[in-house]
Amino acid sequence: MPEQFHRPVRRPPSAFDNLVARADPAEQSRVAHATASALLERARTDESGAVTERLIGFAAEHGIDEIAELWSHAPARSLPGALWRLYLLQVAIRSDAALTALLYERGRVELRSADAVVAGAPAPANPDELVQLVDAILRGVFRGDFAIALERAAAYCRVQASGATHLADDYERSETDRASELTRRALRLTTYAEDLTAAAGAWRRGNLV
Repeated sequence: MPEQFHRPVRRPPSAFDNLVARADPAEQSRVAHATASALLERARTDESGAVTERLIGFAAEHGIDEIAELWSHAPARSLPGALWRLYLLQVAIRSDAALTALLYERGRVELRSADAVVAGAPAPANPDELVQLVDAILRGVFRGDFAIALERAAAYCRVQASGATHLADDYERSETDRASELTRRALRLTTYAEDLTAAAGAWRRGNLV
């Protein structure tokens, strides 16, 4: 019995390749870009729309771990990086729709820009309507004008960031930890907006990869 623990581990030839691929940043990048490109092409050439609907519902049904493994380490201003951020927005809404709606409405009221109009949510928007908004943006990514979908997502992020900033100001004296958390969220959303806007421009120039 003990000798079984001293036998060499025999792996199939492909196991080494799999282990190397997981540790090799260049290979991870190649896989991220290849899968994002193939997925987008598959969805956009499916006239029935069935592939798009499966992709929209994937994170809600299966979680985001598999998507993260593919795309979370990709550069922000790349095709997989943009898709990853869109899925993060979807997950954020579904995980706390009430807070998302609160931030969006506060931002819509406070923000002096056309971002709320560009994003396309009702005014005011309830949690279910914001879930529908982000699903619609993803639908636009997979079936419509990709650049416009990214710009809608960027506008949505700016509205959310404004709401988080103003709510953080409200909490500044009474709940400093809460204020700090909201401030970090606002900064993250602002960065997402910048990255998605840049990705939209790159798509229009034909060099978003």
